[in-house]
Amino acid sequence: MASIKQPQPPDSIFADAIKRLDNAAKHVDLDHEVVERLKHPKAVIQVSIPVRMDDGSLKVFSGYRVRHDNSRGPTKGGIRYHPDVSLDEVKALALWMTCKCAVVGVPFGGAKGGIVVNPKELSPMELERLSRGFIGLIADFIGPDKDIPAPDVYTNAMIMGWMMNEYSKIRREHCPAVITGKPLSLGGSLGREGATGRGAYYCIKELEKRRDWKPEQVRVAVQGFGNAGQSIAALLHRDGYRIVAISDSRGGVYRSDGFDVPSLIKIKNETRYLKAVYCECSVCEAVKAEIITNEQLLELDVDLLIPAALENQITAQNVSQIKARVIVEVANGPVTSEADAILSQQETLVVPDILANAGGVTVSYFEWVQNRQGYYWSVEKVHERLHKIMSREFNTIFKIMQQKQIDMRTAAYAHAMTRLGSAVAAHGTQSFFSNHNR
Repeated sequence: MASIKQPQPPDSIFADAIKRLDNAAKHVDLDHEVVERLKHPKAVIQVSIPVRMDDGSLKVFSGYRVRHDNSRGPTKGGIRYHPDVSLDEVKALALWMTCKCAVVGVPFGGAKGGIVVNPKELSPMELERLSRGFIGLIADFIGPDKDIPAPDVYTNAMIMGWMMNEYSKIRREHCPAVITGKPLSLGGSLGREGATGRGAYYCIKELEKRRDWKPEQVRVAVQGFGNAGQSIAALLHRDGYRIVAISDSRGGVYRSDGFDVPSLIKIKNETRYLKAVYCECSVCEAVKAEIITNEQLLELDVDLLIPAALENQITAQNVSQIKARVIVEVANGPVTSEADAILSQQETLVVPDILANAGGVTVSYFEWVQNRQGYYWSVEKVHERLHKIMSREFNTIFKIMQQKQIDMRTAAYAHAMTRLGSAVAAHGTQSFFSNHNR
């Protein structure tokens, strides 16, 4: 079975993320202290989580939490469960979250967390013990006004509910605002599930206007069929886009005529397997499709490629094989900086992760606000406010890209760094203090 691999770039993921800051800084009038501050996480914690397994044995898991920057507000970011989690990766993800929050203008800084584990190997009770144990160890590191976790790769609403409950037990008070992405019955927000994919969808709809796309003529490939991948595939399918390829961690399927996405979602969620099917009510029948690997999906001749899995999927090694004219990054960091430069030369438009997948953190912000107010919004209101923010920021960044004649990722970072620079400068920089000390 094929898996979604994580090729290792020459530098660490965090070092690669820093390169993008340096590149964007050339296009923004910023005090050098802003960039220097963003190169260093504010705080890092590493913990060992002992878990009593169902067979009576004890296993110890490594966990991390990084608070990157709180210049614009408390830090915010997901917790992922994955066997390849590392401190370097978590630092990079936290940096991207800082930029992402600044891009959409929500008053948060960036954070991220992760546990080195394959959650598919744990029973539900072992998973609960692990989740509660992690919160028990980092409880002093997080809080509604300090650092607010959320779901990420292989974590979900139920896990967030366990974590919120554990934190509340430690604090001896109900604290729904400490975690977002919770079940609705525990203070979650309508519209939070699928918000990452929906935010990317709103970006694509703006691009559709600019490129005068006719949806039925646009061929789409989606790598990764988790929450975000399913959400954006379903929304695009509803609008008539031709979803010709989809993959999960085991591999993918390709069909030039396209798939009935609701049928794929139904089978995937019921069986955990991705199968080429068409379902009518409860009856599902197989359809002819080509079995492909995740690597082959990336290299398909499509109009729109959506990496929605893990980072480092498009690298210097395979970028020359990428044929898509537009890439929308629903995953975090799926394209390395080396590959970015080549895609730019090829005039491939990349809608960057810090914009394209910011719908998740935006609706997480909505959830946090609702928890603090004790007043909850309708799903229509959530979608309306998300649409407004994503469309506004997409068009702002697109305009910066055109005015400065730079790629869209650099434009997005420049936009984020302008907002971050204002927050840092408000506390005073060298230019301020040196002028006032004369």
